[in-house]
Amino acid sequence: MKLFIKKVLYLIIMLFIISLISFIAINAAPNSFFASGELNPNITPESIAQLKAIYGLDKPLYVQFFSWLYSIIQLNFGISFSSGEMVKNEILTRIPITLVINIVSMVLIFIISLYFGIKSALNKNSFFDRFTGQLSLLSFSMPSFYLALLLVLVFAINFEILPIAGLHSVPDDGSFAYYLDYAWHLVLPIFIIVFGGIGSLILYIRSLTIEILKSDYIFFARARGLSQKQILRYYILPNLYPPVITLLGLSLPGIIGGSVILETIFSIDGMGLLFYQSALSHDYPVIMGILIIGAFLTLIGNMIADLVLLKLNPNYEEK
Repeated sequence: MKLFIKKVLYLIIMLFIISLISFIAINAAPNSFFASGELNPNITPESIAQLKAIYGLDKPLYVQFFSWLYSIIQLNFGISFSSGEMVKNEILTRIPITLVINIVSMVLIFIISLYFGIKSALNKNSFFDRFTGQLSLLSFSMPSFYLALLLVLVFAINFEILPIAGLHSVPDDGSFAYYLDYAWHLVLPIFIIVFGGIGSLILYIRSLTIEILKSDYIFFARARGLSQKQILRYYILPNLYPPVITLLGLSLPGIIGGSVILETIFSIDGMGLLFYQSALSHDYPVIMGILIIGAFLTLIGNMIADLVLLKLNPNYEEK
């Protein structure tokens, strides 16, 4: 509970700092949503001033910031410049698919990296170990956007096995066929996120496992006649979980940030695509709302990782 309270206070402070930096950066950016209107001779300066007054942009920056911060505390992210809809409603309609993609990807990255990393270490210098090394090298050297375009060209255009874009090709009737089609549309995006995330983690787990295998307690366990499965279950995995969970928590921002590119390429109506469209149109309320939500999810993910580590190792807090 002590660690939990400290993490919550840390989360609040970090959200304030992130919101301040984001607000300053966005207001320092060139042009604005009203730039095109200011250049339009059919729109009078009085109309522009009236619009700015409606959105509170005629006030000093520090007043705008604290007013916006007070609205966020009330879970009110303002009104979108482009659509005129509440930002909260737009994000709530887009966030589920982004969470599904990232959570499934994180679970798959964890499982696949553990399997390849441990098996590679147990079979050091074998064909599987060399294959894993080449796979890892290809993983973290391949740009995700290039891999996405390549897979779309091969599997969606040439062979027509997988869909090019979107989330479904059948009507939403709640049937099993609809959800199967929904999952089929997510195969390529999730595969690309997983493939890009396993490379460095596999090598990290392999290196840790090799060091664990050199430990005295492993020699003692083998001398006692324990099988490979028992050594894996009682000695290797318990020592791997803390550093791997920590690394997954640190890599969460990159995975969430990478969904912006993939959702844009595959036309998936998630937070990533909404962020991209809002950035193009200078829709500041939506951009700020997504930045805060993304930061909140990242901080929550790291807090959960720390609490899991505390459960696995009660001395974690002291360290």
